[in-house]
Order: sequence, then structure tokens, then C-alpha cells
Amino acid sequence: MWDDDDVTLLTVPGWGNSGDTHWHGYWEKTYPLARRAEQRDWLYPTRDEWVAGLAAAVAEIPGKLVIAAHSLGCHTTVAWLLQATLLEQRKVKGALLVAPPAIPLTDERARASGELPEGAPLPTFAGFETLPERKLPVPALLVASRDDPFCEFEEARRMAALWARNSSTAAWPAIWAATPALAAGPPARACCSA
Repeated sequence: MWDDDDVTLLTVPGWGNSGDTHWHGYWEKTYPLARRAEQRDWLYPTRDEWVAGLAAAVAEIPGKLVIAAHSLGCHTTVAWLLQATLLEQRKVKGALLVAPPAIPLTDERARASGELPEGAPLPTFAGFETLPERKLPVPALLVASRDDPFCEFEEARRMAALWARNSSTAAWPAIWAATPALAAGPPARACCSA
């Protein structure tokens, strides 16, 4: 990993958490310095509570880290990065944002996700109603697919443009090298650098 061999990989799951067969689970098993940001309630998220959960996970890591976020975890990561102190931001070498959903999350998409048991009330996703429109303070790579039922590809491009520090892809190789299972090469459907 870059010039360090003690960088922690912090996974930030999305709504419903990431199971053992999810790529988060694989990375956590195969990279010795991996840990997961835990949330009190995976099914009924609120932005403030999830951001606090991520902040607590970052605070427990003594050194540098790379964040690998998925789905609603991407929006949690962006919200935390935009409110983090300079010292907290400096700990983060980069962020991988995979498949962020379109915001606001619609009832139709939430119900179609299969995350909730039959008949369970839908979450309100409090605090996740609007998209932050500020540049991220760390290098980031947003990865999206053209067939994601939770986010149109053009919306993912818009997110990347909103959050990009610049339009170059200079952050890509560094983030790619820092994420254990990605070192073999870029994904087939990478979208944009943020």
C-alpha cells in the first residue's frame, strides 16, 4: 500500500450491512488491517447517527486509513469527510465510493432492495434527503455501473463531479493500489474520479 504497510482499510457498509459473501467481507478476511465501521441500526439509518458511527471507527484507528464505502455508506463517508476536522481528514489517504444510491432514496427503490422483511415499515433515511455539493478534502474514486437499479449512471457522474477536487484521475492509481482486492486492475465499469 503506497509507501506504508500499516494503512488500515476501513469498510463502510450501506443500508442492511454487508454480509460474509459481500466484497467487504472478502476484503476484511484477506487484509490483516481491515476493520468495519459498525452502526447501531442497519435497517433504519439516520445520517447523523451513521456519521457518528463512522467517526467513532476512525477515532479508534491510530494511523493512516483508506475508506472503502458501499451504497449508503458512500453518502455516510462523504458527510463525515465534509465535517471532519483537518487532523481527521489527514488520516484518510483516500476513499473508494462504490455504488452510491441516488438521493433521495425513493420508497420504490427501498422496497425493491429486499433489505426489509415483508411488511416492515420503510425507513425515512433521515438526513440523507439531499446530496452534499462540496468538493471532498481527500482523493476519492467513485465506482458505478450502468445497470444499477438504485442509481442511474449519469447521476453517479454528477456525484463524482460535485465531489471531485479536480477533473484529473490522479487519485485513481493510489486508491487502487491501496485497496487489497483491486490491485489486479481497474473494474470493468468504473465511472469517475472524485
